[in-house]
Amino acid sequence: MHLAVEALTAGYPGHTAVRGVDLSVPAGQVVAIVGPNGCGKSTLLRAMARLHRPSSGSVRAGDADVWQLRQRAAAHRIALLPQSPQAPEAVTVAGLVRYGRHPHQGLFRQWSREDERAVRGALDATGTTELAERRLDQLSGGQRQRCWLAMVLAQETPIVLLDEPTSALDLGHAVEVLELVREVAAAGRTVVMVLHDLASAARYADTIVAMNAGKVIAHGPSREVVDASLVKELYGIDADILRAPGDGSPVVVPVARG
Repeated sequence: MHLAVEALTAGYPGHTAVRGVDLSVPAGQVVAIVGPNGCGKSTLLRAMARLHRPSSGSVRAGDADVWQLRQRAAAHRIALLPQSPQAPEAVTVAGLVRYGRHPHQGLFRQWSREDERAVRGALDATGTTELAERRLDQLSGGQRQRCWLAMVLAQETPIVLLDEPTSALDLGHAVEVLELVREVAAAGRTVVMVLHDLASAARYADTIVAMNAGKVIAHGPSREVVDASLVKELYGIDADILRAPGDGSPVVVPVARG
């Protein structure tokens, strides 16, 4: 499903965090939003997820403006994994993933074989089937993050939003999660994620969206937009841009301040 943001402005009392952002994400692509702390990345993602109402502009998922939909209808189109999700105490992995089916439940529709199929599929896709009966709080950080992703996948939305999915993960677990994100997109879902690590964004995203002071300052494939001037504008540092062996994705090497 195509995701389109048009002239979106959003903020808080006395502060505009996102200013007139336009963004178009085709189905099956991964878009990474990057930029310095406080540039509006998470506010933009929350506006897409119908959690932070914009002051102007629109967010369209397919043929519908998500802010014109009922909450349950919007939850059938867009799922969000926030930066620091909180789980009920002592919940098992299977119990957590079942929460992803909540938008599909209702007064006249209780737990079904379709729900069970979605949960099993999400566990299989994230490699967490063997963890299903384990408690979430007994797992490593990388395992927990895969379980949270399984919950989002069980929601079976065509659009998935991820706010810093590799936050606090070591390099190995971060790569594991980003490879999983690529698999999610390869299966046809649209993925938009906020990342702090520009090198990871350049390697795993189809498109980079660079933000600063609430505005999009660069937008396109990483090989076209990631250069020394962009790094300087975003983070205020000098850097050399190398090319990774194999795929040629940009690698950012900060210049030591002598």
